[in-house]
Amino acid sequence: MIDLNIIRLGNEDGPEGDDDLERGVATKAKPKTKKPSMYRVLLMNDDYTPMEFVVHVLINIFNKSPEDATRIMLNVHQAGIGTCGIYTFEIAETKVAQVMDAAKRNQHPLQCTLEKV
Repeated sequence: MIDLNIIRLGNEDGPEGDDDLERGVATKAKPKTKKPSMYRVLLMNDDYTPMEFVVHVLINIFNKSPEDATRIMLNVHQAGIGTCGIYTFEIAETKVAQVMDAAKRNQHPLQCTLEKV
C-alpha cells in the first residue's frame, strides 16, 4: 500500500495560481516479518554406535562442552532418543546431514533427525 502525502508550496489560496507546486513523498508500509520456525535435532539410540563416538559428534558438530555432550549421550542411551539442539530449518538440516555423514564414514548406524518445535 502506498500513501502519498501532498505538500503545497506557493499560492495557498488554491489551484487558480500557476505558480502552485505540488510535492509528494511516497511511503511504503513495511511488511511485518515473522520469526523463522525452529526445529529440534534428535539423536536415536542404537545398540552398536559407541558412546565415545556420540560424544565426539556432540562436541564437534553441535559445539557442546564435553560435560554437556556426555549428559546428552547418556540421555539418548537411557531414553532411546535425545535432543542435540534447536535451530532454524537450514541449520538443523545441515547438522542432521553432518551427523549422518560422520556416522556413515565411521560405519556406525547412528540415526539423526529433526522435528518442528
